[in-house]
Amino acid sequence: MEESLDLSSPIPQWYVITEEDSIIAGAGIIENDFHSRKDLSPNLCALYVEEPFRCQGIAGLLLSFICHDMLQKGIDTLYLVTDHTSFYERYGWQFLCTVQTEEPDAFPVPIRMYTRKTSLQRPLLSQETQI
Repeated sequence: MEESLDLSSPIPQWYVITEEDSIIAGAGIIENDFHSRKDLSPNLCALYVEEPFRCQGIAGLLLSFICHDMLQKGIDTLYLVTDHTSFYERYGWQFLCTVQTEEPDAFPVPIRMYTRKTSLQRPLLSQETQI
């Protein structure tokens, strides 16, 4: 996370949504999310919404904000490895190909790679939006 404080590079970046003093949602943008296609970068990773806050559109708002922020930083395409295909398809992500996982101490497993143009959304959250 300290690397994201270096403003000379847009990658990595970490995003959180808070309510009062608690983090209720978050996601990151990293170079590679443990897969074999190093050319498919940067990658959305670790999208998570705390259970009491799910089904309220928070993940969609966060995805929209991340796309807008990456576009402002000069990144026009994001990639994602996931098994949660219908969720991401709802937000405009498109299947690209199958890649192999490359996690330490694990056997390679095929997983679906998705892609998303950052220019397809306008931001629904500002940096100071309160939920």
